[in-house]
Amino acid sequence: MQNRYIVFDVETPNRWNNRISAIGISVVENGRIIDNYYSLVDPEQPFDRFNSMLTGINEETVFDAPCFPEIWEEIEPLMSSGILVAHNAGFDMGVLRKCLSAYEIAWRPTVRGICTVIMGRSLLPGISHRLNDMCDYYGICLNHHQADSDSRACAEILIRYMEGGAEPGKYIRSYRMD
Repeated sequence: MQNRYIVFDVETPNRWNNRISAIGISVVENGRIIDNYYSLVDPEQPFDRFNSMLTGINEETVFDAPCFPEIWEEIEPLMSSGILVAHNAGFDMGVLRKCLSAYEIAWRPTVRGICTVIMGRSLLPGISHRLNDMCDYYGICLNHHQADSDSRACAEILIRYMEGGAEPGKYIRSYRMD
């Protein structure tokens, strides 16, 4: 479905970026956010102090959280229902790919996705495209490094680009998931 975008953001517990400690998803259809999803995730790995300080997530925070295979069972239909979008998509797609691999979960060999950083650099050259800077530029509320806030902010940025006349289809590329 060309008009459905699954905007997501992940937080990671450590420097290996192969597990997820939180995921936020915002669904954009016809230029509007129609749904949001958020969950903490037990990464079943130790947390680095840096990551915990950045995200506020640690071992205690995820103590009762489901692990990734449980979350994946719930979100896979959603993640499969449109074009994936992320701010700095190479990172989020890579973490998702590594997490699927770590749990030996087969999904798709490739997915179609859009990076709003790449899209923004093309549409608005000469400015910073860090998420917090783009939120300042557009007046979007952001609680940075919180997966639900980051995914919603990215969705709002995508909508602003489309309202400005951008055609997201021009920015779709394939990301490997196997």
